[in-house]
Amino acid sequence: MMKRVLITLFSHYKRHPGQLAMLLVGLWVASALWSSVQAINATAKESYARANELFSADTEQLDRLDNAPLSMDDYIALRRAGLPVSPLLEARLSHEDQPLTLLGIDPFTLPSGEGSGSFTEFITPPWQTQLAPDTLPTLGLNRGDAPGATPLLSGQALPPLQLRNDLPPDTLVMDIGALSALYGEQATLSLVSAPDAIEQPPSGYRITRAASIASPEQLTDSFHLNLTALAFLSLVVGLFIVQAALGLAMEQRLTTLRTLRALGAPPATITLAILIELLVLGGIGAAAGLLSGLWLAGKLLPDVASTLTSLYRADVQQSLALPWHYWLGSIAITLGGLLLAGSGTLWRAASLNVLALGHAYAWRSGYQRQLRRMLIAGGLAALLTLGLAFWLSRLPSGSGLMLSFGLVAALLLTCALCLPPLLNAVLNGLQAAVRRVALLQWAVADMQLQLPRLSLAMMALLIALATNLGVSSMVGGFRLTFLDWLDQRLSAPLYINAAPSTLAPLNDWLRDQESVLEILPTARGNTDLLSIRSASGSEQPVQGSISLFGIHPVPLLTDHWPLLETQHSSTAAWQALSQGSVFINEQMAFAQGLAPGDTLTLASRQGRSDVTIAAIYPDYGNPQPQMVMTVEALTRRFEGELATVGVTLRDGADEASFRQALMEEFSLSGEAVINQQEVKRLATQIFERTFSITRALNGLTLGVAALALLATLLAQAHQRQRQLAALWALGVPRRTLVILPLMQLGGLALLTGLFALPLGIAITCLLVAVINVAAFGWRLPLQLFPSEIAMMLFTAIAVALLAAALPCWKLWRSSPRALLNEGDA
Repeated sequence: MMKRVLITLFSHYKRHPGQLAMLLVGLWVASALWSSVQAINATAKESYARANELFSADTEQLDRLDNAPLSMDDYIALRRAGLPVSPLLEARLSHEDQPLTLLGIDPFTLPSGEGSGSFTEFITPPWQTQLAPDTLPTLGLNRGDAPGATPLLSGQALPPLQLRNDLPPDTLVMDIGALSALYGEQATLSLVSAPDAIEQPPSGYRITRAASIASPEQLTDSFHLNLTALAFLSLVVGLFIVQAALGLAMEQRLTTLRTLRALGAPPATITLAILIELLVLGGIGAAAGLLSGLWLAGKLLPDVASTLTSLYRADVQQSLALPWHYWLGSIAITLGGLLLAGSGTLWRAASLNVLALGHAYAWRSGYQRQLRRMLIAGGLAALLTLGLAFWLSRLPSGSGLMLSFGLVAALLLTCALCLPPLLNAVLNGLQAAVRRVALLQWAVADMQLQLPRLSLAMMALLIALATNLGVSSMVGGFRLTFLDWLDQRLSAPLYINAAPSTLAPLNDWLRDQESVLEILPTARGNTDLLSIRSASGSEQPVQGSISLFGIHPVPLLTDHWPLLETQHSSTAAWQALSQGSVFINEQMAFAQGLAPGDTLTLASRQGRSDVTIAAIYPDYGNPQPQMVMTVEALTRRFEGELATVGVTLRDGADEASFRQALMEEFSLSGEAVINQQEVKRLATQIFERTFSITRALNGLTLGVAALALLATLLAQAHQRQRQLAALWALGVPRRTLVILPLMQLGGLALLTGLFALPLGIAITCLLVAVINVAAFGWRLPLQLFPSEIAMMLFTAIAVALLAAALPCWKLWRSSPRALLNEGDA
């Protein structure tokens, strides 16, 4: 019995291959976009896990209070004092424009050192170089030739290679003695220890606790969550195609189902057969989507890896590394979505009786009831949206990221559910307005007849258009704000990067140069935040490390440095900074709930030191809280060190001669003196790369909505041609019959685009004011672009016209005899 029922059900697709293609396309695109993003996330997280397993976030670091470089003498003195520290030598080299990190370790003392292979060979000449297999392409080697190879790197032959799967990408690990012998002059020494192994730092040293060192996975969580949200949106839009195809296929198989029931097939057997059909088709679509997703992930992964390295210094391999649960998870989410989309079909097939199955339009006749149910569901979703918005408003600013995404999802659901009733109401009004023009009245009535089948495609188009507008406006606004911020922050034409020991005498040398108009030194440091006292007087203890940034507040800088919030005025804030107050970045203000006028207690060279917050400033692209003070205060009170020096030359000064004299005086390389325009170019390049995958997924989501519309039109093309044949027989020219569907669908898409406009603006507001704050810690100014709005409306019409082009072309190519045959059918 089951075999016969399955053969009968599948025979429907032999007669209607367009519906089969519609189902498979929906599953394919839904699975492909979801699988690609999950492959990228899985690969990145696997790289983070390997980095953390080595030493990143599980160790504590010791540094000298005088900021002098650590030496082996420091290590020997601390070990003799009984402190469990381990030396870590690090060198960063480049091989064929690919950066590599070389680590020299002492496996006897390293807290988390767990070498593999022969321990003796690792610590004795000729030593070993351990690396992950995915680092081999950078060295120009394949896996078979790697073991024991000694490739050249910067003119030095590396110790024999040994592969280790648990090492992070682009990282070479060897014994500290081997690295010192090969690249000692280019390496930096660090001293690390196990968490809480040292209760108090020894005299002359400071310790950075493991709890204050954020792992790459913690820093990049928000980035990956945003990618997952976009991929999930694509999955939902793809499932709209599936649900539309299933509804249409079941409606056309009502007569078949009635016959099967009349021949004795029980409802349970038919329902189970439909379930098996769904699983078979779902398996095919999921497999195709999985393969396509891996291809897409391979194309997008290099840009994502470069972005994560540039923004968070998180090394991610540029080849896919997928755990076993990725494969099961990708197929499971696709099949789960398919069963959810088909649950209504299964329920109706199981619950309808034989007489109901005998009516060919049983489901369409209930469309008005379905519209009322949609309005009720939309009202409930609206209440959920208001509830989530109220809940979110009660949370501290900068928190509730998952709740923010839930709010966006609830808003999209509300508008999607209300769209078909709104379209139906507009069509009712249009029908009354054009009642005296017979052809137009027929066109509007025909659109109402098509609305049950087109509603899901229009809902998908609404979601895709609104999201496209929201993300495009957010990215465009961020781009303008970021470039403007760069112009404000990079006020000096030249910037000099060198070691702190070089920058101090260089700063003095610059003061004696007649060609120099203004000097803008910057400094960096860290300190511990001990407590916070609000302006009202309440105090709370806090524990955490804060990054410090020192500037020289001269008019060239202060006239362009943006401030978001001050205690009194911008002029008063800069004066307060010069007198010992501080600025904090927006990330710190949101994270700690701070405002100008609050007092912070910091750990300084003199002990506890109180500073007052004079202003809050924007700090785009920085994932960490930061505090700004004068260079003098940072170097004198908080043991900071000079980081860069900006230089403005006088009008008419010879920049080339100045650069040459500077490099000769302090033995600097050409890369140490950076032009302002080069800094902006690199920063802009990082920005564009950061949002390339966002734009790609955004465009692909819109493409999925176009496929949903095209698949719906193709699935009902045969019946539409039959209806248009009757008009042709009544004397309507074929050109009019071809133009009419284009006008109908273009008008319906334009209405959908107009409804998507306020939704897209609302999503933009949520992205810049809520989600961006919760994900990254800063608020973007809301900017709307008329060009983006016009492009969104144009895209809506273009998508509809492209989707309708193929059915209209088939109609145009049909012979009069074929049209007459359709009219007789």
